[in-house]
Amino acid sequence: MAAPMADDAALAARMAARDADALREVIARHAAILNRIAYRMVGNAHEAEDIVQEACLRLWDHSARLAQRHPAGTSAGAALRLSGWLKRVVTNIAIDRLRAGRRISDEEVPERADEAPLADSRIEAEQRDAGTRALVMALPERQRAAIVLTYYEELSNAEAAEAMDMNIKAFESLLHRARASLRQAFAAQGDAL
Repeated sequence: MAAPMADDAALAARMAARDADALREVIARHAAILNRIAYRMVGNAHEAEDIVQEACLRLWDHSARLAQRHPAGTSAGAALRLSGWLKRVVTNIAIDRLRAGRRISDEEVPERADEAPLADSRIEAEQRDAGTRALVMALPERQRAAIVLTYYEELSNAEAAEAMDMNIKAFESLLHRARASLRQAFAAQGDAL
């Protein structure tokens, strides 16, 4: 694990020196997961691309500060994780856009293949998924982000906490509240049926 992190410090130093190839390398490594996070948060493929582009531009703009704080070849350099930094920035940009009045979606990411074998089972699954999406959409933004990062992107609690710029205990508490809210909503939905 130390080699990729040390590599991140070297990439930050190269970007600080305005090496565009370093930025291309970072984008090639992380764009797919960043796009999935953004898409699941805002529900629009074009907006998700804009969010990822904005996060990459912020990385380019902040690369000198990152390189200065985390010099390559030092223990501080080994502590730099560009993946965590970028996930946090994408999550924050998505939350900011949601707060500006946009809605979350849990629709499938466009490049994902349809895996449902039969039409009737697909219809049932779509109805169940639509109900789940509606319940997730009803959560407050930060609880929504915790659910998306943990269950849809399958990040560990530590990675999700880092993406949300929280300590692990605060994130676990947020995730606990989000799960409790979803359980309560599912129970109420079951009573309504």
